[in-house]
Amino acid sequence: MNNNALAHRQSDARLRILNPDGTPAARQQVEVNQVSHRFLFGCGAFDAVEIMKTDDPAKKEFLQQRMEKWFGLFNYGTLPFYWGRYEPAEGQTAYTETMAAAKWLREKGVQVKGHPLCWHTACAPWLLQYSNEEILRRQLERIHRDVNAFKGVINLWDVINEVVIMPVFDRYDNAITRICKDLGRVGLVKEVFAAAKECDPSATLLINDFNTSEHYAELIQDLLEADVPISAIGIQSHQHQGYWGLEKLNQVLERFSRFNLPIHFTENTLISGEIMPAHIVDLNDWQVPEWPSTPEGEERQAREISEMYSVLFAHPLVEAITTWDFNDGCWLKAPSGFVHEDNTDKPSYHTLKKLIHGDWETHAALVTDEEGYVSFSGFKGDYELKSAAGSAAFSLSENLEDTLRLS
Repeated sequence: MNNNALAHRQSDARLRILNPDGTPAARQQVEVNQVSHRFLFGCGAFDAVEIMKTDDPAKKEFLQQRMEKWFGLFNYGTLPFYWGRYEPAEGQTAYTETMAAAKWLREKGVQVKGHPLCWHTACAPWLLQYSNEEILRRQLERIHRDVNAFKGVINLWDVINEVVIMPVFDRYDNAITRICKDLGRVGLVKEVFAAAKECDPSATLLINDFNTSEHYAELIQDLLEADVPISAIGIQSHQHQGYWGLEKLNQVLERFSRFNLPIHFTENTLISGEIMPAHIVDLNDWQVPEWPSTPEGEERQAREISEMYSVLFAHPLVEAITTWDFNDGCWLKAPSGFVHEDNTDKPSYHTLKKLIHGDWETHAALVTDEEGYVSFSGFKGDYELKSAAGSAAFSLSENLEDTLRLS
């Protein structure tokens, strides 16, 4: 049995291997190779939509090259469903390119999450012409339309985003803040979660917020008491103003672990350039013409990613970590990616690859016994077993005893 700090990420397997003719594969050399993780190592995958949308061959090839590097790290991607972007004019949606992107990612073995179904920012401006009652009706209709349309392809959703600030958001008028003021936080969240749950009862449904204070925890407590079917707690961790460090990271984990729900770090950002000044309250207020990556910053970013991922992977309630930008120059032009804007690697890319596909991945060369049995401990996920006689696939989640027939 495992007794190390990552024992909860691993399971024991005892497999009996049969030759293609059904006889025991006795005294055979076999290779056991993990081909995917159960843990969700994620990143924004917006480029997948752009690949499906663009008619520019050079741009498509450039983005495809970027995504090939993306696939070298991740098994989980977030696609954009911001209402104002997904449906810029009423009835005219980005369904075609988004569905194509989602199916392409799934074909590559990537789990896909839609982000988000309800949010006051990036909301559709055409909603403002309607009454609050009609806005709510259309919000719920939108959830039914999109969750049903993508059912079977996308089964994870950020149902609602940034609820703590939602009813008091005052930077500009928007339809969702209007109805949140009317219904209250709990009232609106209850409505949108019920709609998503009705459409896909088996989906993983997240609430997501950048506010990691006790205010968010209190909201979650109120929601659970109101029987809102939250599958997982989403934590945003945009660290443009500097790495949280172990103290804050552990405080956040402790604060939200009390609910005993899965925790997803949904939007993680660690930059490799100059740190944003501490006096900036809203990160969107930091508007600069350029924000370069630096060699010193890149080494710092790699160290911070190694430490943060290691802490989160070791925590028993954390199920997913999503880095927000794969490449530099995206949100706020920040040097926040694992690759530069020209697709060349940064040190953080290789640091994370060593963790995901090195330290935390199982590969073993074994020899079966006289009855064809082999035993090993490995990280949870999907596997392929190979020998000179053939191969077989299996999954490791809990401790496993099984018989595999080679083909």
